[in-house]
Amino acid sequence: MSWFAARASREGSPRYSFILMHPERPRMIDEMEAYGFKCIWIKYSDRHRKRGILKTLPLMWWHILRLRPDVVHSHLFDDSLPAMIAAWAARVKVRAVTKQWTGVHWLQAPRWVWTDRLINRLATHLIAVTGECKQFMIDMEHADPAKIHLVHHGIDPGAETRVDAGTVDQLRQRFRTEGRFPVIGTVARMIEWKGHRPIVDAAQVVVERHPRALFLFCGMGELEKNVRKYVEEKGLADHILFTGRIPRPDMPSFYSLLDIYLHAAQLEPFGFVYPEAMMNAVPVVSTPTGAARDALEDGKSGILVERNGAAIAKGIERLLQLDRHAIGQAGREAALRLFTFDRMWAGTLKVYHQALGKE
Repeated sequence: MSWFAARASREGSPRYSFILMHPERPRMIDEMEAYGFKCIWIKYSDRHRKRGILKTLPLMWWHILRLRPDVVHSHLFDDSLPAMIAAWAARVKVRAVTKQWTGVHWLQAPRWVWTDRLINRLATHLIAVTGECKQFMIDMEHADPAKIHLVHHGIDPGAETRVDAGTVDQLRQRFRTEGRFPVIGTVARMIEWKGHRPIVDAAQVVVERHPRALFLFCGMGELEKNVRKYVEEKGLADHILFTGRIPRPDMPSFYSLLDIYLHAAQLEPFGFVYPEAMMNAVPVVSTPTGAARDALEDGKSGILVERNGAAIAKGIERLLQLDRHAIGQAGREAALRLFTFDRMWAGTLKVYHQALGKE
């Protein structure tokens, strides 16, 4: 949203108004108001999701009526459900949703899938962030294919590849990567569908052939305790290091430590870590999901594997036998072609203009 607001302020269009759902006054309000955009805060906590959404709904409807926007555009589930109902009730003609959570309810909370289908029906335009996301909406959420537009997420290549030599040295010492090979990193919340357990299974196989291998698990989450216990049970404490949170500006320096980036998610809606690693020319081994499925050509710009330890280990070994530098560079070129913010900006505005009959 910061990038969109900055670009819109600079170019004079579109004129945004933001309705923000958050338990406390968001700092985002000050940022957006500095760009000249109106912000409205609705107090909301996802700890009591059903009650919170019901309380939010009439407020959302009232504010949309007052604002009289040409387009209502929502991005996550908690805002999309009340926003689409409210915008439909307020007779807003263009109701767009960027579907960034496809698969979450299907895998974790099936009782909520009907609400995803309701959102799809109420929206006039659905923005899929990957090809898999688009197909999932059609096959599993029964969305109208004519409503769906593919607009990949995008990042700023300059900011996401800004490596600091001093930070690299600090991280190298902190994680003791000197003399270790291969150094394999995973950046993901520790939740079931990110696939940390299959990665641990793969690590056990990899370490047998590469006794100096080091896996870096960057991220935290509800399953961290269980994953740590699993690592201990497998006897891999010397080969799998939990890094905790790494500050956002330090992530390009973190990627520069890696010989391989590894991801084993299931139904990843997009996965910003893919373009981040790829733009830093780190060769990627991944399950065929999210952005990886759209960007990686197996054996040329990355390695695609099934979601089990044996397949992941085999994929790592395949990559180590190939020209890792060439694959990393091919991945970088693919990411720069598909996943830049400029491309995302243009794609989003094209949806708006087509919807409003301006193109």
